[in-house]
Amino acid sequence: MTTDRSHRVLATAILVLLAVFGFEIFTYSSDDHRSEDQSYQSKFNEDYRIYSITIPEDLSFCGEDVPVHDQDVYERLDRELLVNTYWQSNSLLYHKRASKWFPVIEPILKKNGIPEDFKYLALVESGLMNVVSPAGAAGFWQLLKTTGQEFGLETNTVVDERYDVEKSTEAACKYLKDAHDRYGNWTLAAASYNMGMNGVEKQLDRQNVKNYYDLLLNDETSRYVFRILAAKEILEHPTKYGFHYRLKDLYMPQDVHELIVDTSVTDLAKFASDKDINYKILKIFNPWMRQSYLTNKSGKRYKVKLPKTGYHDFSSTEIELQVDTARAVLDTLSTPEGDE
Repeated sequence: MTTDRSHRVLATAILVLLAVFGFEIFTYSSDDHRSEDQSYQSKFNEDYRIYSITIPEDLSFCGEDVPVHDQDVYERLDRELLVNTYWQSNSLLYHKRASKWFPVIEPILKKNGIPEDFKYLALVESGLMNVVSPAGAAGFWQLLKTTGQEFGLETNTVVDERYDVEKSTEAACKYLKDAHDRYGNWTLAAASYNMGMNGVEKQLDRQNVKNYYDLLLNDETSRYVFRILAAKEILEHPTKYGFHYRLKDLYMPQDVHELIVDTSVTDLAKFASDKDINYKILKIFNPWMRQSYLTNKSGKRYKVKLPKTGYHDFSSTEIELQVDTARAVLDTLSTPEGDE
């Protein structure tokens, strides 16, 4: 009995020691992890910082000064600069697509006497993609079907020239010239692109003011010009807002040749194959073709764009030629960083 009792006492003592020792290990481990977490959080907070933005004092749109000294204007501009600066993925894509499409848009604006700043309107409208709005506006310039037809675009189920960048830019120029003739002001012309000329005219009369920055408008149009201003400021000064890229990161301008088609094409897939490309590439370069065929009873002369050899092969030496074209647009974007 004495021996059994001794064994029980010894076993109990051992269990107590193990429990105490285990608690010490757990406490040490927990403290160690807690210290590690605190160290990580401290470093994270040190390295990742979100900064407020300094509003530029000399901002302009189409040569017209932006009254940033006005508190309301200041806050509205601040909002759009913050949204676009910290929506990094979207704004970086703006830079990449602008490299590809601004060289197409800029000469058309210049030819029509439209200030170059309006290229940022197209950027804000569509992100330079052939998107369709809930209201049915389409293409880079987000033209409604009736507006496109009013300014000379063919829009039907087979051909929709709102998706042709050159032709839709020409149509947008016509609209903007009419709006400027009406208001004598490019900022109001830009606002009317969103709200309509009659809508802007009605609000100017109702509120007895003469410029966009004095108008109280619906939320969309109230933000509209400021979104354009923010896009312009960030794309023209990318590193100021934290955007860094190399020339090779940008999307290249399209290197194409044109083929005139003045007859119907019953099978665009076969047509593409005969031109040594595929249906997908044909549609990418000619998004105005809305079906798998092209009806052309009137014998209209359509310009069909075809890529030059190597455009879609990034291992091809042809891509080096496109880099030279891309350099031109960097003057209006930034100087690329790092290697090419």
